[in-house]
Amino acid sequence: MMQFKTLTLAPPQQPPPGLRWFPSLIAPERTLKFHQVLVLLLTFTAYAAFHASRKPPSIVKSVLTTPTNQTLTINATTNAVVVSDSDQDPSKFTQYPLHNETGWAPFDGPRGPHRLGELDLSFLLAYAIGMYFSGHVGDTVDLRIFLTIGMVGSGIFVILFGLGYFLDLHSFGVFVVIQVFCGLFQSIGWPCVVAVVGNWSGKAKRGLIMGVWNSHTSVGNIIGSIVASSVLGFGWGWSFVLPGILIMLAAALIFLFLVVQPENIGLELSGMGVEMNAEGVALVHSEKIETVDEGVMESEDEEGSVAIGFLDAWRLPHVASYAFCLFFSKLVAYTFLYWLPFYIRHTAVAGVHLSHKTAGILSTIFDIGGVFGGIAAGFISDMIEARAVTSVTFLLLSIPTLIFYSLYGSISMITNIALMFASGFLVNGPYSLITTAVAADLGTQSMIGGNSRALATVTAIIDGTGSVGAALGPLLAGYISTRGWNSVFFMLIVSISFAGCLLIHVVKNEIKGKLDEGKWLWFHIIVR
Repeated sequence: MMQFKTLTLAPPQQPPPGLRWFPSLIAPERTLKFHQVLVLLLTFTAYAAFHASRKPPSIVKSVLTTPTNQTLTINATTNAVVVSDSDQDPSKFTQYPLHNETGWAPFDGPRGPHRLGELDLSFLLAYAIGMYFSGHVGDTVDLRIFLTIGMVGSGIFVILFGLGYFLDLHSFGVFVVIQVFCGLFQSIGWPCVVAVVGNWSGKAKRGLIMGVWNSHTSVGNIIGSIVASSVLGFGWGWSFVLPGILIMLAAALIFLFLVVQPENIGLELSGMGVEMNAEGVALVHSEKIETVDEGVMESEDEEGSVAIGFLDAWRLPHVASYAFCLFFSKLVAYTFLYWLPFYIRHTAVAGVHLSHKTAGILSTIFDIGGVFGGIAAGFISDMIEARAVTSVTFLLLSIPTLIFYSLYGSISMITNIALMFASGFLVNGPYSLITTAVAADLGTQSMIGGNSRALATVTAIIDGTGSVGAALGPLLAGYISTRGWNSVFFMLIVSISFAGCLLIHVVKNEIKGKLDEGKWLWFHIIVR
């Protein structure tokens, strides 16, 4: 038997300073649609800035761990950057002047990749743990202020990490502490932006809309990669300082112009309200809240809302399946996020080793593929009305794609780019779909009456479990990569296989449901 407890909504806030300075931006001069678009743009910018500030560690990895017995040189004939060893003819090469080619203690030497993996783990574990607390805190404070604090704090600690270069800092413990605090501040972002978007949006075309909006992840990764790579030649510290400044500038926009909910500026979404979950995913619910007493759903007034128990939420249909599927999907996605530039830098493409800057910029192809993959997954799942079928299809197709990328990605630049784009498209598609539209669907299913407090716990389980996988993937990659990158790709392929297997029974239920509704008759003909 499920038992819910009554909780209280946070009080409404006043319009932000920017709108008070420019009254023409407030209704009735501006429509509801205008403010919905403005909120989407602001939250998109905010979370893109969060992700941009997470990219520097992956961009500088190859600089921090460059072996001391190798030097980067330029072929005098082709101008190609290559790694030369002591047994190569020095007359054919000229020295390539980049900073820090001997690595940076404590990340140089044979244990360098291990320590970088541990550094990633410290950030991601703090991020995963902080996510739950951030969601609950966000229920009781002004989300605009809370989001601003998260962005400013993130910017400060990203810059502090970069200052390690200028201050000649070599303490592993200090770098870990900085990453832990950075992860805690970063964890504020997702709960806030999704809660605000939930306040302003309905359920129509949820997959497509959330797929487009969720591309902020890949867009932020692209911006972060380009910015960090562009200044890497001046010293790796600048790769942290600039993204840190960018997120603080974005924080100013949020503080000045973000409207948390329509009521703050005299607008109304009829019959809708929203609350945040522990992870931060917030969805629309009706004014009448449902409670459960001895298995019967009863109406409550709108002064309070109800929360489902943690174990009860795990027992809801498909929650555990999607939660563990996201665990493995995020493991793969975040391994690419943190290690792809390092892999590209240390893998010869057509016999040529790329520079740190080129490797960082080239890695954005994966994120560009992710933008299109997330949008495509959302659109397809809306069109066929089957989230699990869409997710599993993407996951299955990603397995041969990753195999081809590991085997043939180094043949030529064209092959590398094509396979990297396809990998990003197929890996990020289901990850994006599950974190947005699927979490929304599961949190508003009929068994829980669509109440937002039940949704809060459900989505916290799904995204929180995924964040644990996100912390584990980069750590494992740091250790496994010392045995060769084929071993890392094997780990990724096994993880994707597990992710797909976990949704098989959900796929069967979706297909059966469509056939029972008289839809998908073509499928019935095919399997006959």
